[in-house]
Amino acid sequence: MDEAVDTLAHEPLADDAPETANGPSRAEAEAAVRTLIEWAGENPDREGLIGTPARVVRAYEEFFAGYREDPAEFLTTTFKETAEYDDMIVLRDIRLESHCEHHIVPILGKAHIGYLPSDRVVGISKLARLVEVFGKRMQIQETLTAQIADTLQEVLQPRGVGVVIEAAHQCMTTRGIRKPGVSMVTSRMLGSFRDNPATRREFLDMIGRG
Repeated sequence: MDEAVDTLAHEPLADDAPETANGPSRAEAEAAVRTLIEWAGENPDREGLIGTPARVVRAYEEFFAGYREDPAEFLTTTFKETAEYDDMIVLRDIRLESHCEHHIVPILGKAHIGYLPSDRVVGISKLARLVEVFGKRMQIQETLTAQIADTLQEVLQPRGVGVVIEAAHQCMTTRGIRKPGVSMVTSRMLGSFRDNPATRREFLDMIGRG
């Protein structure tokens, strides 16, 4: 079931990467970063900062690559030869990196995904890619959790899906109320994970949150 992870999507985009359709040009994006540097009180022309606008734009291309990918595509290749396996499949501790849509600062944590297959299963690397694609967008954690679960349910149509995300939000730990060490936990349960307490309990036990 396991398969090689697609490394191409992880490579940083080149300087000549295509512009976002109907969006600002690269030059306009770099000019906006330069303005923010000046607004912060720095000189964008000093040696240490002169290349920063271009570097920030390249970083944003990587941080928000999820807008250029269709998460459902990663779930279209499935396996039917599973010896009629119909018990729970769980992938836990998937590293999550996203950005808060309110302050555009990192959300760092981990996701746990479980599902009860009906007749097909998907490669485990694709579950991790599903988390990554939705994570590489500006998000709130509640929406991110729902997007992962709903897409998995819609495409695979399993008997049930469970998603739990635990993450720290740097908009809370490094600014504002400044409370480090706090993590947020969200969950979405669909199908038998919602309707059957025993199924839900089994899933939570398997990810260490029973």
